[in-house]
Amino acid sequence: MAEWTIVARDVRDQLGEGALWSERDNAVYWVDILGPALNRLELSTGAVTRWPMSEPLGWVVERIGGGFIGGFKSGFAEIDLAPFAIRPIGDPEPEFPGNRMNDGKADAHGCIWCGTMDMAEEQDSGSLYRFDPDRRWTRLDSGYRVPNGPAFSDCGRWLYHADTGRRVIYRFARSKDGAIVDRQPFIHFAEADGCPDGMTVDAEGHLWVAHWGGGRISRFTPDGALGRSIALPARQVTNITFAGADLDRMFVTSAATGLTEGPHDGALFEVDCGIRGLPTHYFGG
Repeated sequence: MAEWTIVARDVRDQLGEGALWSERDNAVYWVDILGPALNRLELSTGAVTRWPMSEPLGWVVERIGGGFIGGFKSGFAEIDLAPFAIRPIGDPEPEFPGNRMNDGKADAHGCIWCGTMDMAEEQDSGSLYRFDPDRRWTRLDSGYRVPNGPAFSDCGRWLYHADTGRRVIYRFARSKDGAIVDRQPFIHFAEADGCPDGMTVDAEGHLWVAHWGGGRISRFTPDGALGRSIALPARQVTNITFAGADLDRMFVTSAATGLTEGPHDGALFEVDCGIRGLPTHYFGG
């Protein structure tokens, strides 16, 4: 039976998201979008560091040469932590000043896939972007209320991406040139399930999904069938990453925003699921 523990006990995130395993730092990074802040848990010592940010930060991805790329409300930026510095790169959506970035991840080709959304969650103005190592971005899909994910199949054929507001996870076919085609609804969440949030793929090719409003994480087969669920004592579960030298430690973020404060809402959890994950990829630029 899976067990959970709370880690980073002094941190309670308004909107924890963007969980990232860093082999280079032997650490788990995650963001508090509304804090706004970037957090780090050092696995060797359990020490937690929190860097306040000046604007909402949706995700971070490690750069192959060091440092990070971050997805801010104002767009893409480089982030260095020692010494601390932020260097803006560009805003993909100057026409939508109310939008912010929400979730993002690098693929095996060194590209970042990320989504944008209306911060007020009133307009379907969100899009899915690919940010390439040459620092150019491409809008590949649009019309999202709350984009989440993405995740990549271990075989490289599929991209998974959710619209949390519609309770659906889509699956795209991926071509060799990095394009995506044939968006199809892959998994629908019932109202009782909450909404699909962040996700990741494990070493057996199964898709793990966090349930916003559903208080759990679930594992789906490559065909989209529910395999198992693990309940957590947080109502708004947001993101998942596998970590550790053997990629056998699972960390899960959550959010307290909009809730009468519960004892574990907004906590970072470690879950003993008995499964290994896939390596984290770097941004190639």
